[in-house]
Amino acid sequence: MTKKQKKLFVRILIAAVLFVALKFIPDGGTVLYVLRTGLSFLAFVTVGYDVLRKAALGLFGTNIFSENLLMSVATFGAIVLEAVGGGSDYSEAIAVMLLYQIGELFQSIAVGKSRKSITALMDIRPDAANLLKDGEVETVSPDGVPIGSLILIRPGEKIPLDGSVVSGSSTVNTSALTGESVPRTVREGDGVISGCINLTGTLTVKTEREFAESTVSKILDLVENASSRKSRSEDFTAKFAKYYTPAVVFSALALALLPPAVSALLGGEAAFGVWIYRALTFLVISCPCALVISVPLTFFAGLGGAGREGILIKGSNYLETLSRVKTAVFDKTGTLTEGVFEVAEILPDGISEEELLFCAAHAEVDSTHPIAASIARAYGKPTDRALVREVKELAGHGVIAEIDGKTVAIGNAKLMKTLGLSPAVPAKVGTVAHVAIDGAYRGCLVISDKVKPTAKAALSDLHALGVGKTVILTGDAKQTAEAVAAQVGADEVKSELLPDGKVEAVETLLSEMKKGEKLAFVGDGINDAPVLSRADVGVAMGALGSDAAIEAADVVLMDDDPKKMARAVKISRKCLAIVYENIVFAIAVKLACLLLGALGYADMWAAIFADVGVMVLAVLNAIRALRVKEENRIVKS
Repeated sequence: MTKKQKKLFVRILIAAVLFVALKFIPDGGTVLYVLRTGLSFLAFVTVGYDVLRKAALGLFGTNIFSENLLMSVATFGAIVLEAVGGGSDYSEAIAVMLLYQIGELFQSIAVGKSRKSITALMDIRPDAANLLKDGEVETVSPDGVPIGSLILIRPGEKIPLDGSVVSGSSTVNTSALTGESVPRTVREGDGVISGCINLTGTLTVKTEREFAESTVSKILDLVENASSRKSRSEDFTAKFAKYYTPAVVFSALALALLPPAVSALLGGEAAFGVWIYRALTFLVISCPCALVISVPLTFFAGLGGAGREGILIKGSNYLETLSRVKTAVFDKTGTLTEGVFEVAEILPDGISEEELLFCAAHAEVDSTHPIAASIARAYGKPTDRALVREVKELAGHGVIAEIDGKTVAIGNAKLMKTLGLSPAVPAKVGTVAHVAIDGAYRGCLVISDKVKPTAKAALSDLHALGVGKTVILTGDAKQTAEAVAAQVGADEVKSELLPDGKVEAVETLLSEMKKGEKLAFVGDGINDAPVLSRADVGVAMGALGSDAAIEAADVVLMDDDPKKMARAVKISRKCLAIVYENIVFAIAVKLACLLLGALGYADMWAAIFADVGVMVLAVLNAIRALRVKEENRIVKS
């Protein structure tokens, strides 16, 4: 417990002891009357002075009709009624305040528990960086390290800045950012991101971003601003409380005065005491604590639970939108596929595979294109630049070079036809690099982008959640796009699209949807930023995704796993289900108890349940949003 919670607990404990002690003091005599009255007043003030103080301050502010005012009026009224009647048993007033404060303590602890899931992310902020300068290590603040600096990261330290490893190898714990519990191995040439923890070896890293632009800074900014974006359900509760509270105050006033006045006018007994008691009970029942506390708490718990799993949602409004997604649209490269090209098939014609790879790798020795890099990896040996002469690049066709005395041409089918050759048509789908040596066709290499292992399961899970349509939008060739769509089980695919073409495709899909249904777009590249902004909810891949995509998105999947998209939808639906359960339950119980209280069938003890009891039950229900187990039944909306 926090210091504030401990103080409240002590006050509750003292008041509870005094409350029990009062039950052992018998009636009779002035001394006993004064003793009972004094102990009652001490117990009441001990447990409720902060409520009374807030109510008094509210009278001079803008929040006049708060639950503090309702509690203060109701409990003071109960004390006055008892005193006017000549009694000294103020147990009802003490019990109301005591149980209200127990509910407040319970709610504070629950909020703290849900807050930990989000504020735990704040622990990823690095405190210092070990800057390597002139062979010496200097400990400095991360925000003062310029781009291109060398920093030393020892085992157990947080990585302070984004960069690439220039020496050393280690395992890195990325769980705080991605939710992935398995450490990742990094070595020379690999990129590392700030906020992760270096576990085993010492790394020397060359920084590639300033601290303000680093991954950890962007994540912290997302987390800190998430609560400022409220959902429609939260707005509803705020508006409800705004009009509901003054309405019940004036209703309670009318209940206290009108029935006895009418009775007196008709010649009956006024019975003001009875109706004032009913009005005070009415006030206690009417406190909207369950709604005002549980709905924001549920969203906060949902955001925290998602963050703990590596799903950063920028606000509860996006959490609510996610729950109504019926169409999920995916980019292909880097989203459903690894974004890393590899040689999938080697088809030599009249030469060996090794010779084909040798010629292809040396012809592409100067290229930085991902396809050239994939050929170099497939070759698996160092290339000898001295063997390569007269490299000529033909835009849109390929490369012609002299390699070890042979003229080698590598490129697409257009290049082969230009040379008067008939290229082969491989069975596998992918980018085909044809090779000709000294004017003769010598085979081809099929280069493809590997589909992510979880891509098919991601779309299957979305279908199981009731998402009616899954669509792939890509700039790739039709044949390649359709092959990936078939492999992952997408309902529809649109290929050869430029960024504006993706926006147009999303516009068309939006126009075909029913009212209340929402569309989510999942992408990772800078060219996805426009369509991420246009979708009802934009989801970006956070680990490999571009800064522009992450900035434009409403949700960030920190480990680039498309399966987390279904997880995000599932979390949002459970969260919204809990919100609606709490709203319906709280309003139904309140209305029933208000009616019973007005008719005299509910006393102050029933009022305590309607206020504190309902709040405690609603809060208990709300903290369920912190966790959505894998084995839970999928909730359809």
